[in-house]
Amino acid sequence: MDITYEWRGDFENDAVDALHAEAFGHARDDTDWRTRLHRHSLGWVCARRADRLVGFVNVAWDGGVHAFVLDTMVAPDARESGIGTALVAAAVRGARAAGCDWLHVDFEEHLRPFYFDACGFRPTDAGLIGLRTAPAGTARRPSRTG
Repeated sequence: MDITYEWRGDFENDAVDALHAEAFGHARDDTDWRTRLHRHSLGWVCARRADRLVGFVNVAWDGGVHAFVLDTMVAPDARESGIGTALVAAAVRGARAAGCDWLHVDFEEHLRPFYFDACGFRPTDAGLIGLRTAPAGTARRPSRTG
């Protein structure tokens, strides 16, 4: 059966919430995805097989030239079929069409082959502070030169 991909496609909160819980292995939490995405995102891509949402990716942005791939998710029974790669490719097209110059992603180590080999991202230097895990005062103050 064919998969359709739609940039800024219509979706039901319940469907995205269920897919997120299934894809990331947590309990459903009734997130208001519609409000969140309309407030913070450049766009998103919905992947559907018939009427079922089988994939989704969020593309957040800074309001300028940087966009960010978040929450790439594919239903477990639909993985290994190219849906994730096609979702990211549609996100690239959407961000490019919106005038963005850069599309960023961060991910867990086991996803390196997916993002680098299948999707075409390249490694860059980046930094991260875990705000819920780092002790207070961990980050140093910026110097006058940087």
